[in-house]
Amino acid sequence: MSAGTGPVGVGVVGAGTISDQYLGNLTAFPDLRVLCVADLDTARAATQAARWGVPASGTLDDLLALDEVEIVVNLTVPAAHAEVTLRAVEAGKHVWGEKPYALDVDSARTVAKAAEQAGVRVAVAPDTFLGAGLQTALREIRGGAIGTPLTALTLFQVPGPESWHPSPEFLFARGGGPLFDVGPYYLTALVQVFGPVRRVAATASRARATRVIGSGPRAGTEFPVEVPTHVGALLEFDGGASAQSVFSFDSALRRAGFVEVAGTTGTAVLPDPNTFDGDTHLWTGEAEPVVVPATGSRFTRGTGVLDLARALRAGTTERAAGELGLHVLDVMTAVAQAAETGRGVDVTSGFTPAELLDPGWDPSARTL
Repeated sequence: MSAGTGPVGVGVVGAGTISDQYLGNLTAFPDLRVLCVADLDTARAATQAARWGVPASGTLDDLLALDEVEIVVNLTVPAAHAEVTLRAVEAGKHVWGEKPYALDVDSARTVAKAAEQAGVRVAVAPDTFLGAGLQTALREIRGGAIGTPLTALTLFQVPGPESWHPSPEFLFARGGGPLFDVGPYYLTALVQVFGPVRRVAATASRARATRVIGSGPRAGTEFPVEVPTHVGALLEFDGGASAQSVFSFDSALRRAGFVEVAGTTGTAVLPDPNTFDGDTHLWTGEAEPVVVPATGSRFTRGTGVLDLARALRAGTTERAAGELGLHVLDVMTAVAQAAETGRGVDVTSGFTPAELLDPGWDPSARTL
């Protein structure tokens, strides 16, 4: 597909809960033009299009038929990610996909190969690491604030999303659970610090066979839990560093957003990797940490779509590139396999950590 000129046309497929966050930002970025919202439920697509001033709505076929749509933003449920992305690729569209890339590595590689053959790009969430919080933390770490990073600890422990999500079943089905739903935020942050993972070990458990929806019109509805709801993982990186991570929907005590990186001369406590803001705390032997305020863009979901759009126009590489999303998926599937078999599992994929954004990078500026 030609690099083109001017603002980049965007179509959004999937008009569910998360689409509001995306559409609120995508329609505010001058370098993007949101042209269509699609969904299996076309009435829901029409409602979202009207709410955010998008000129068209309809089915995925309707969206893919629009020549001006250059990037398809895939916000479907995990089980549909690979299929929808592949259809967009085959239609000659670039894709920004919500995490995970696919349910399994083979499917992701099939999509990646198809994109390469079609001459289009597939970028994959999360884009939280492009926010001011993690960008500031990464600048400090890559700048030597804690010496050479050696180890990390991440904790995500909550009761589970069924208490607040009106349709949480997919979060407890294949492609969900705390590992696949929340793990991408933490793992993406870790590999931006340490580089690729080469080997994992893990354990996992499931607290209950069923859960109950706690809010919305279907409150009180019981549904099955098909995946582990507590995962503990040990990660070994190519460079020799290591990290321990807990991903849990089974804890009444909430400990979420914790990422601690220890280096040869200090320790950094990073902001919540599921947010785009937050200070970095540097411990270097003093009684109190040095607090480094976040500097950079505080726009939220959709930032990665804009980075992809600007990269397309400039002929450069987007930061949340498909190889990153595929590697994170590879790590997660290796963790799941290690927990199931009780043996360590090698991770065979790799990627190159992204260049940092300039602190002055501004999504609200018109640059195209």
